[in-house]
Amino acid sequence: MNIRIFLSLFMLLLPACVAKTALDVATAPVKAGAKAADWATTSQEEADRNRGREMRKAEERERKACKKEGREDC
Repeated sequence: MNIRIFLSLFMLLLPACVAKTALDVATAPVKAGAKAADWATTSQEEADRNRGREMRKAEERERKACKKEGREDC
């Protein structure tokens, strides 16, 4: 008796599991493509952050060069 209840519940739940798996398999390439595009492109925030870092490094190099020359207006 218990086995019949188990099997009938199993048969009711199995199609949902199969449908979920089919959906996951179908959407996997789309998700992978989106992730690859995200990795390949630079967001505006990343570009701004990188540009700011470059500017700070350039200012530090200029300051060091100025001090090395012995100027006092650095």
